[in-house]
Amino acid sequence: MSAKNLVRSALCAAVIAVCAWLTVPSVVPFTMQTFAVFLTLWVLGGGYGTLAIAVYLLLGAVGVPVFAGFKGGIGALLGTTGGYLIGFLVTGGIYALAQKLFGTRLWVRIAALVIGLLACYAFGTAWFCIVYARTNGAIGVGTALSWCVLPFLLPDAAKLALAVFVGSRLEKIIK
Repeated sequence: MSAKNLVRSALCAAVIAVCAWLTVPSVVPFTMQTFAVFLTLWVLGGGYGTLAIAVYLLLGAVGVPVFAGFKGGIGALLGTTGGYLIGFLVTGGIYALAQKLFGTRLWVRIAALVIGLLACYAFGTAWFCIVYARTNGAIGVGTALSWCVLPFLLPDAAKLALAVFVGSRLEKIIK
């Protein structure tokens, strides 16, 4: 671990936090947090990108208000939508594994981000169903998907495309 890579990881953790605070209003408001996760993985790679995501989550867990809506604390991670936050680590792990197995070609990186996002959705939705059931009663997976995933499919696809575009340009500058 070089100091340069650790600083880059810390900066990307800060970018994720700032993007979590940026809300785009719509019928279902969404943040730019997912964009920052994609951008972090694209620019830093799977290893240091996942480290940056872990630092971000640890900051939030200890109470720093880095999550959407200026929330922080272990309660935010253990709440109904905390699984989607933890799912960012799953996305990072999938991205890192894909890079290790298949290299860093464009299609590999994009496919890894898409598969990682789908895994994040799956993990977060399962978490949502379990936590929601404890406080409000059982909920069907279809209902959970319609509340927590379907409204975000198009915005997340746009954020992924934007991250690839911006990340491709940043890579040239950073390296």
